[in-house]
Order: sequence, then C-alpha cells, then structure tokens
Amino acid sequence: MIFRRGGIALLPAAAVLLGLLGCKPAPLTEAERKTVASLALSSLPPLPADPSNRYADDPAAAALGAALFFDQRLSRNGDVACGTCHIAGRHFQDDRPLGVGISTTSRRTMPLADAARSPFFFWDGRRDSLWAQALTPLEDAREHGGNRAAYAHSVKANWAEDYERVFGPLPDLSTVPANAGPFGNEAEKAAWAGMDMAQQNTVNRVFANIGKAIAAYERTLVHEKTRFDRFADAVTAGRDPDGDATLSDEEFYGLRLFVGKANCIECHNGPRFTDDHFHNTGIAPAKSLPEDLGREAGVPQVLSDPFNCLGPYSDAAPEACGELRFMNTSGPELRRAYKTPSLRGVADRPPYMHAGQISTLEAVIDHYVRAPASPDGNTEIVPLRISERERAALVAFLKTLSN
Repeated sequence: MIFRRGGIALLPAAAVLLGLLGCKPAPLTEAERKTVASLALSSLPPLPADPSNRYADDPAAAALGAALFFDQRLSRNGDVACGTCHIAGRHFQDDRPLGVGISTTSRRTMPLADAARSPFFFWDGRRDSLWAQALTPLEDAREHGGNRAAYAHSVKANWAEDYERVFGPLPDLSTVPANAGPFGNEAEKAAWAGMDMAQQNTVNRVFANIGKAIAAYERTLVHEKTRFDRFADAVTAGRDPDGDATLSDEEFYGLRLFVGKANCIECHNGPRFTDDHFHNTGIAPAKSLPEDLGREAGVPQVLSDPFNCLGPYSDAAPEACGELRFMNTSGPELRRAYKTPSLRGVADRPPYMHAGQISTLEAVIDHYVRAPASPDGNTEIVPLRISERERAALVAFLKTLSN
C-alpha cells in the first residue's frame, strides 16, 4: 500500500460516526460502489495478446511449457525446476524471504497468477515479456544455473516431438558444444565465444522458444474468486450480499479504509490489486545482500536484453512494443523503486516486500504508519494516520482476498 502526499481521502463523516458507535455501517456511497466493482475479478478484461510471442495462446505450446516448467533437467544440478520456487499450491511462490534454487537469491519469489497481464517482470522490471522473464532464471547461477546450449540439447533429447509439433523442426545441434552460453563458468563462456554467429543464433532461437512455451503455460494461471469478489459481485448487481459473499463489520470497515482514508488503492488498484508500476516506499535493504537499486538497475537490463520485444527473437512488429519504446528510462524516482505486487492471496504468503524484509501484514501497515525515510532515493510515502482499530480492520479486509 502506498499513501501519497495530497492523496488522502476522508471517509464520509456519517460512516465514521456510525463505526465509532458500533452501529450498523452505512451503505456504500455510489463512488465507493464503483470503486469496489472495479476491484472484482469479474471486471477483469480478456487476457491481452502477446505480440512478441506468436505461440502465447497455442494449447500445444502451453502443454509443452507445463512439462518444461516442472522439468528439473533444465538446471545445472538436475534438482531445480521453475516449479521449485513457483509452487502450485502456494500461489506459485515459495513462502521464503528469498528464493532458493541452486543457492539463495537476493529477491523474493513473485506469484504467477495473472502475471501475463503485466508489462514488465521481476521486482525491477528487467524483462518486458513473460517468455523473456522465463529465460532469465535458467541462466542465473543461483537459480537453475545452466546454459543455453545445454538447454537446447536437453529439449532435443527429451522433448523433440513436442517441440517440433509447435515450433517446427529442431535445428542440427551436432556441432554445438554440450555446454556453452554467454553466462556461466569460464569454459562455457569461452565455448560460446568460439561459436560462429549462425550457431549462436540457432541456439538462441531454441532457447527463446523454451521461454515462449513456458510463457504459454503461465498464461493459463489465473486468480480464483475470493469472498471479496463474491461480495463485490453482489454489490455490483445491486443485491444484498449473503452467505459466503458477506463481509463482517470489521472487514467492511477495512474495505472502506482501503479505498478511502488509507488510500491503498492509489497503487493497489484494479482487479489484480496492482498498478504494475514501480515505487520507492522507504523499505530498508535486507541485511547481508548486495546493493539493490531496483528499477534504476532494471531499466538498462531490459533495454539491452536480446530477447526483449524489439529484439531479433521477438515476433512483434516495432510499433507493437510501445511499453518498451516509451517507458521512463531515467530520473530520481527510479532509484530503489520496486514493482507493486498484487495483493490477491496476500494473507497467505508472508513475508513481504522485495526481499522479505517484513514478516507480517500488521508490520507492513506499521511501516506505512511510520513512513521511514528511504535509505537511498526519495520515498513516495508520508505517515499514515490511522488508529489501532483501523489497522486491524485493514488486515481483516486483506484476508478476504485469500478465501
């Protein structure tokens, strides 16, 4: 939740008074009803196409992607798959402060449901498509730790028929080293440098298609309705919520705070409860981790990524790459700015923030109440003036996004 200067809206006086007196809460105002409707999953538009991935909605690609997502052979030690950190029963994340693959990373694992709707990926937005994102951990020494030549050989050895059903004939890899890539150990980098451009392009094309298949699968991962959605649907339809669509008085009060006085909706808006933007909220760095500048470091990485929307392995025409072409590339607001996470399922997946620095929802709200100065760059938040009762109500409402 982010609370900006000049962005605090007051609750209707009558609602506050009735709440303090313990009476039945006042009905939602028309403005509140519209806001609540905008947060419901039922208002989510159809999943947009990904012009950079022509296979994004191909069922055969998704089937191959699902197999690759859980294939531990796509790692250096044969023990790590995408599903190692993105656990299906845990909102496709892992409950850890920091992701753990071959070794421990420096960021928290992000959930994947409806992630395909985001224009940029990772906490710093260093990739601009779901398929480019899927490739990155495969070569990260702390995550899968492998190299792209080895992955191409693995696909040919284990998934050739499925691959060719989607992407066409696999290339001849007989002259490609068993292990080679622009990252990895010195021998692997030297082997990559010794390959000619045609060989590198051949491997890169297979590697890109691995990402495109995994992305096709990840596009099928969606949020499920919660009690809040059932409540919001009833409100939108003009019905009195009943049964499992009801909110307690405390949860209802927390909802009003969320869209009003606390102004959480400034950044946690829309059916996914995120604006998909990057913000500095004064979060202290995690101990013993290297310097992390957030979006400021992510921008040059996404621009230089050969697998970005404008790169040679993208299926998009340049004019379809507006998010990349026109994104903000400089300015003090990028320093230590991190992506707004979705709040769906938030109560089920502590700890919080980009490196798991805060252990509970109550402590997260306390952070926004205190609004400490940013350790680097300029924080966007100011102290939130809410009572202990209001803090508890906010937490109660957030829990309705998980059940």
